[in-house]
Amino acid sequence: MNWLSRLLSNRTDPSNLDEGLRKALADWQSLPRPDLSRPHFETRYVVLNTEAGGFEVERDPLLAVAGIAIRGNTVIGAESYHARLDPDPATALMNLLTLCGKGPVVVYNSALNRAMLEHAFGRHLGLEADLDWIDLYWVLPGLFDHSGGRPTNLANWMKSFDIETFQRQHALGDAYAIAQLLLAAIAYAGQRGLSSAHSLSDLEQARRQLIRP
Repeated sequence: MNWLSRLLSNRTDPSNLDEGLRKALADWQSLPRPDLSRPHFETRYVVLNTEAGGFEVERDPLLAVAGIAIRGNTVIGAESYHARLDPDPATALMNLLTLCGKGPVVVYNSALNRAMLEHAFGRHLGLEADLDWIDLYWVLPGLFDHSGGRPTNLANWMKSFDIETFQRQHALGDAYAIAQLLLAAIAYAGQRGLSSAHSLSDLEQARRQLIRP
């Protein structure tokens, strides 16, 4: 059985969710897609982050999730969320999706964070979350020379921009640091004519093509 078959076999039937979760899920699914060509200051971004028990998506448990919104090029602390998955992972994940709306969403290192979240959405909500993802792991080296043009870890970028947060290795603490990096990226990208979420996504894909393993 390949990984896709295993993922599908572990997917929850949404009809088995309680009524409140089914309604919240239906409301989320009915939301319109975002216009990714709108200027950054008119776009609501949500930074997502996770805490996990390891680095293997299928084997290691997702422990906690967090999100924090950016609107008008400002971190909106009132639009933030953090929850442990235990004891009610479906509710924790549905609340996170409600915070996100339909995106765009920003992560650092999608190979782990996006993969963990998508696996959890399927397992606990029966959902293939069709979100527009932007990965700063690739975007930042395309904008700044701090890493010599290659992806590097979050701690190095925080040091380069003198960014601090209230707790490292914490889902919301690191999300707050990533949000500050996103603000720096948006400001500099605008100066280069990269004025929308769509342009950041294009930059990410270009960097992925340029720097392959």
